[in-house]
Amino acid sequence: MDAKEKILSHKLFLQQENANFHLPFDNEMAFYEAVKNGDFDSLKKYMKPLNAAGMGKLSNNPLRNVKYHLIVTIALITRFCIEGGMPSESAYTLSDIYIQELDVCSSIEELSAIHREVIFDFTERMQKIRKKIGLSKTVIQATDYIYNHLNEKIQLDVLADYLEVSKSYLCELFKKETGITVYTYITKLKIEAASNMLKYSDYSPSMIGNYFAFSSHSHFISKFKEYTGMTPNQFRNQHYRNFFEKKDEKK
Repeated sequence: MDAKEKILSHKLFLQQENANFHLPFDNEMAFYEAVKNGDFDSLKKYMKPLNAAGMGKLSNNPLRNVKYHLIVTIALITRFCIEGGMPSESAYTLSDIYIQELDVCSSIEELSAIHREVIFDFTERMQKIRKKIGLSKTVIQATDYIYNHLNEKIQLDVLADYLEVSKSYLCELFKKETGITVYTYITKLKIEAASNMLKYSDYSPSMIGNYFAFSSHSHFISKFKEYTGMTPNQFRNQHYRNFFEKKDEKK
């Protein structure tokens, strides 16, 4: 019996003696499926606290142990959501954001808050993606095009040409299936993406407005306030987390 096998046998014996078992596999998979399906009802049933009984021991340091488990949870959620239809680049980038955030946490309470946030965030995003299933091919292609060209000034006639439909048909179909106009959808996505950059990057509000091709900084401020109730500067002051400065403080 090699060294790893001996360690495994010893650990299994101790767990048997102390009735200290990992969480049931079926329940764990049901939890990840609930996130993947955007199913909040099932999520309430299967979601467990980050430091729940049955959590394996990955480190002798309690804080580091919880961090490792949260990283594993985020990694699995990310892959389940990609399998469920979330664009891989979005999923991996969102995962990176949360892992950077937890990396500088200094308490289990902070990690537990991130645990809840990441689960609800991914589940809500998957819920929106699942709703797309009922959309026509034309509207799905339109939303994909918009997502991939957020940093450009998207012209409706160019989008219609890309989809090989008339502009009037596209506008009518999009409003009928989504409940909002194409223009509103484009602006909403730009503001959501700008919000994330204000939270998690060092770029100035003017640079962010520029990146998302708003016609002017005042136009960006006006639209941002219309959708969030705050100016970009107010939003940053309320939500900004500078990971890099925090990491430097800990070095």
